[in-house]
Amino acid sequence: MIPEIDFIRPQSLEEALQALEKFKEDGRPIAGGTDIIPGFHINSQRFRQIKVLIDIGQLPELTTIEHKEDGLHIGAAATFSQISRHPLITENFPLMAQAAQKIGSVQIRNRATIAGNFVNNAPCADSVPPLLVYDAQIVLQSLNNTRQMPLEKFLLKPYQTQLQADELVKEIILPVPGQGYRGKFYKLGRRRGVAISRITLAILLKLDGTVIDDFRLASGAVTPIGMRLHDLEKMIIGQSANEDLFKEIAIASGQKILEITGLRWSTAYKLPVVQQMIFALLKQLTSSNA
Repeated sequence: MIPEIDFIRPQSLEEALQALEKFKEDGRPIAGGTDIIPGFHINSQRFRQIKVLIDIGQLPELTTIEHKEDGLHIGAAATFSQISRHPLITENFPLMAQAAQKIGSVQIRNRATIAGNFVNNAPCADSVPPLLVYDAQIVLQSLNNTRQMPLEKFLLKPYQTQLQADELVKEIILPVPGQGYRGKFYKLGRRRGVAISRITLAILLKLDGTVIDDFRLASGAVTPIGMRLHDLEKMIIGQSANEDLFKEIAIASGQKILEITGLRWSTAYKLPVVQQMIFALLKQLTSSNA
């Protein structure tokens, strides 16, 4: 049951920031509401202190997607439907479009926002692995301050980030990759559609002939939060692409995930899938037909 909560709909970003400054811990921004509303229904402890919801979903400053000198700027309240079909994203950041297309149902994609997905920071947040391999920066804004940081540093642990009570995420900045990058987003759920992820992987690489010039790998759901696997990236950069190398990386991925998560009930089925998919995706991405 949803408790009685005050609801404010600011007419500008300035008004929204003033409300956050006023209410602090008692207030919370809401855009799509696809995480907060279910949280109220199950009486989640994370949402019990909220007394005021501040609706930011309609603010134009937070819903635009545009290219600037330092990369693509995606407003925090851009929906996954927008992201999945926006030409600047499908052309320059295809892994983001692939992930957005697989989130929830059409109705969820029409409501859910990109910042809400990673601010909630559930282990299964599908947008996080692609954002990480694209080196996403996020802009946090309060009434009196603006700060920017890598998404990787913003995410702390499940359901916890560096967001302060008087702040909201204003936008995400994605540096445009150079020419020659290719990548894949992989998602495994318990069914084909409207599925919560059990495993997600995002891989981005660049070849110089047969040599792997750059390699980025991020996981989700199989690790406590979405994270870059930098140790594995270092193993492969500068190496010649071949199946022996891919097997080595696949084996090492299992060892790394065990190191991060420890032995869990899901380990027996998740690790072999992760290892096989990393091997298969690397083969696909380095083939002449990729």
